[in-house]
Amino acid sequence: MGKKRKQGQNQSQGGQKQNQAVKTDEGLTLQDQLNGDVLAKLKAAKKSLVAEEQAKEEERQARLVFERKQREKKMSFEELLEKYGDQGSKF
Repeated sequence: MGKKRKQGQNQSQGGQKQNQAVKTDEGLTLQDQLNGDVLAKLKAAKKSLVAEEQAKEEERQARLVFERKQREKKMSFEELLEKYGDQGSKF
């Protein structure tokens, strides 16, 4: 019987040690846990994604400008006159 009690106490102490190890791991940041090489790769991937996203946005803006100009080219004289009215300069 005595052995069972000691084992039960040892198991509960072992669980406390594991909890303490987890707490110390929680204090570490992700940067601390990663290798420098892995962190550098992640930063490079982030840069490339940001650059790609910026290029897509610029392309979208250019496409919108082009489409607006194309719509304006297809407008009839009457539609242009309604849109711009008397804003033009007189000779």
